[in-house]
Amino acid sequence: MSDTSLRVRLAAKGLDGTTLMVVPGLLVILALFIYPFVYGVIDSLTPAEGAWYTNYVTFFTDQFQYRTIGATLWLALPVTIVNLALALPIAFRVRLMTRQRLLTTILVLPVTLGTVFIADGLLTFLGPQGWFNRTLILIGILDTPIKLTNNYWGVFASLLISGFPFAFLLTLSYVTGIDPAIEQAAATLGANARRRFTKVFLPLLVPGLAVTFCLSFVQAFAVFPSAVLLGAPAGPTRVISIAAYQAAFEQYNHSLGSAIAIIMGIVELLIVAAVLTLRSFFYRGPVAGTKG
Repeated sequence: MSDTSLRVRLAAKGLDGTTLMVVPGLLVILALFIYPFVYGVIDSLTPAEGAWYTNYVTFFTDQFQYRTIGATLWLALPVTIVNLALALPIAFRVRLMTRQRLLTTILVLPVTLGTVFIADGLLTFLGPQGWFNRTLILIGILDTPIKLTNNYWGVFASLLISGFPFAFLLTLSYVTGIDPAIEQAAATLGANARRRFTKVFLPLLVPGLAVTFCLSFVQAFAVFPSAVLLGAPAGPTRVISIAAYQAAFEQYNHSLGSAIAIIMGIVELLIVAAVLTLRSFFYRGPVAGTKG
């Protein structure tokens, strides 16, 4: 009786067998995220010399360092916006196709390649002697090759290719989650395609698009291999992740590297918070599809 009553009391407080199944996942999060994060914060506040805030002062008083924030945002924000702008109409089209799975598989194929392989391919394709320049010169559009690698545009193209499948899959899941009967009802009431999109689809898609934007932005903001292989890591594509790497593993100042990584996370958090706040002006409700 006592064991039974104890289980009943624990279940009433939410501590039942189902709840305990969450424990392994929480332990993994604690080991792989919370502990490294806390360790990084403490490390950033314990420089070899000076006060606890020395690393942050060092970063924000060095123009070569703090400009990496702008350089990273200048890559991550446009790439994220373009990926969403491409993913949305393609997702609307794919949802109406009979061979949806085949086309979806083709569109998400770049996910399997990896950033390094994509960068290597773009060096061959977009380089001065690559297929792209040679084709344009052959048909007379160009007289001399245009520089598309080891600069901003090479990194931009790489992030676009690697980030689009992720944005497309998320957007497709939200688009297909909207009950077609809602669109049919709007069409019956006389709404044209434009009004159906702005008055029916867009309000329902805003929560999902905001989440997709945030996740795609975080992925693009963490750019590192593309910025090194396809960009100019000492110039316009010296992103904040490169600054953190150089501080920790080239200057052997691990504490400064941790501080830069923390700053990187704070910038990401501010952008994500701003997007989620703006989302509330367009839609208030659950972030879920309406099918079913």
